[in-house]
Amino acid sequence: MNEHASSFGAAAGAYERGRPPYPGEALDWLLPGGAPRVLDLGAGTGKLTRQVRDRGLDVIAVDPSREMLAELRRVLPGVPAHLGTAESIPLPGHSVDVVLVAQAWHWVDGERALPEISRVLTPGGRLGLIWNHRDERADWVRRLGVIIGGAETGRGPRITAPFGPAETTTFDWTHTVKPDELLDLVASRSRIILLPADERAAVLAQVRQLMTTHPALLGRASYDLPYVTECTRADL
Repeated sequence: MNEHASSFGAAAGAYERGRPPYPGEALDWLLPGGAPRVLDLGAGTGKLTRQVRDRGLDVIAVDPSREMLAELRRVLPGVPAHLGTAESIPLPGHSVDVVLVAQAWHWVDGERALPEISRVLTPGGRLGLIWNHRDERADWVRRLGVIIGGAETGRGPRITAPFGPAETTTFDWTHTVKPDELLDLVASRSRIILLPADERAAVLAQVRQLMTTHPALLGRASYDLPYVTECTRADL
């Protein structure tokens, strides 16, 4: 895990407040039928965990950040949550049917993680990856990206044996955010977290200026932030 991957704990509250959920259609596509036991790996503050739980499924959360897990336990007190990484999962073998990784696969050492994920999966189990990307086809979203850095991408996930062929798909959707939630979204990005305090404040000031000057945002109590959600799935 590099410095960026371990930085999120410093902004766990902003992450919880500002990060979007995931579209239900994406979870429909990622999850098999029935009542699978699910591991949310790299769960963060539990943005995806709660959506799995709200489907009535058994879910376990694992994350390398104590601060993120503390926030997850606060908002999801009934969900088992453990400190761990994709390369060292603190679960017994064959204990879950699905492993989901949201917004985190690019931090993972795939050569070490894939055997470890297969270890905790039941035979025929599934690995599902999901990312929300800001849709910069909208002008104000493109300008936001110029200020804070380009939209994060899935970076072409490579899933190899013991998994079978990977399938991919995308979903377009829109998330409504309030001005303070947009600022929390920006503040929760690893690149922004790692900036010196004065530079971080300058970035947030530019975002505030965008909100008070761009015609699509000016005077509005909330904004429609478009996303493209990218999904990949592969079965043992």
